[in-house]
Amino acid sequence: MKTLIKNGRVITAVDDYYGDILVDGEFITLIGKSLDIAADKVIDAKDKLVIPGGIDAHTHMDMPFGGTTSADDFRTGTLAAAHGGTTTIIDFAIQTKGTSIVDALDTWHSKAQGKASIDYAFHMIVTDLSKAEHLEEVKRLIDREGVTSFKMFMAYPGVLLVDDATIFRAMSLAGARGGLICMHAENGVVINEIIRQALAEGRTAPKFHALTRPTKAEAEGVNRSIALAEMAESPVYIVHLSCHDALKKVKEARDNGIPAFAETCPQYLFLDYSYYEKENFEGAKYVMTPPLREKWNQDELWTGLKMNDLQLVSTDHCPFCFKEQKELGRDDFSKIPNGAPGVENRMSLIYNGGVAQGRISVNRFVEITSTSAAKIFGLFPRKGTIAVGSDADIVIFDPKKKMTISAKNHHMNVDYNSYEGMEVVGVTDTVLSRGKLVIENGKYVGKAGDGQFLKRSTVQLR
Repeated sequence: MKTLIKNGRVITAVDDYYGDILVDGEFITLIGKSLDIAADKVIDAKDKLVIPGGIDAHTHMDMPFGGTTSADDFRTGTLAAAHGGTTTIIDFAIQTKGTSIVDALDTWHSKAQGKASIDYAFHMIVTDLSKAEHLEEVKRLIDREGVTSFKMFMAYPGVLLVDDATIFRAMSLAGARGGLICMHAENGVVINEIIRQALAEGRTAPKFHALTRPTKAEAEGVNRSIALAEMAESPVYIVHLSCHDALKKVKEARDNGIPAFAETCPQYLFLDYSYYEKENFEGAKYVMTPPLREKWNQDELWTGLKMNDLQLVSTDHCPFCFKEQKELGRDDFSKIPNGAPGVENRMSLIYNGGVAQGRISVNRFVEITSTSAAKIFGLFPRKGTIAVGSDADIVIFDPKKKMTISAKNHHMNVDYNSYEGMEVVGVTDTVLSRGKLVIENGKYVGKAGDGQFLKRSTVQLR
């Protein structure tokens, strides 16, 4: 099928021009001025931006956590992502301690098979490298399975935490083969001790989730992650960076030429600690890790995005319903499932807070929502740009349309929205995923199973 997109303002990380785009099958085949070519479908993008499909490099669909499972599976989560202008997600498969890494990957393939509306890839969460066969499995994932990034935790002792020797071992192995270690960087051992003390003193409300996870604990984890990566001669990627204390460590490393990369998330750019003070247990909606920080951190994170000390914005989308799921921790904040929704609202939030408010350029908006993720995680130039030969992952984005974010109109399978009542300018209108219409004039026209698993190449940024 041929689709002709006409009269749009085409924006990539480096381009800004008016032109037409011809899509033939799954790929972009021609870009030009005033193209007069027969097509099965013609889309008029006048007065709209034509941008690469968003890439959310950090989601958790159908993930077991804290005695329950995240509310979005690959069907509902990818449908919601598409509504927001995201055409690729990178989710996390999880190896539990003592089990096979390859078996874990197979489990997540089965979770996603036939459900995704958009394309998807996997990182692998590694919790055990104690056996020689685990190391061989890491090599196999990089060399044969197209899973080239691995997440490791300095938090959650007894469940996900790994020691420094294991992190160093993974970094040395992955780095030598072009893989990338993604770090959840917090000093979880010390945090657990602070949590123990708080609970012993009867401090059980949701706000104590934040008050027991100080910014210094995150900064220490980031600093240690970067030091281990430097010793292992490996790049490192810091996930969900939330505060200025941690950002300073990344900036210092990058200024010294160390290949350290980091993401932040919309919740740290738009929400703050005060949300935990809401009455009637409402603060539980915002229990995520790392927690929301004091508001002044937001300006520092925006500066980090502008100056490329932070490379991209992902969501850490991990929704748990307020009723039934978040309420598991009503009498003990440490039992509140950690995570919040966001995959549907990322593009509009970042356009509104970034471009519309003059913090970043429209090119940088594309870079931090799509192109950087494609480059860092081995998908560029197949994804993350508009160019001849690239996948036709294209979003027609209305920069003037306004929308009020609400659980009443979102498509995520969760009973609240973290950004409830927030008005944004900049709304996704139409979405193509590998040439197929998924969203047309704001309506879902795709189907579950249209999305494909993406085998990724090795790290492209150093």
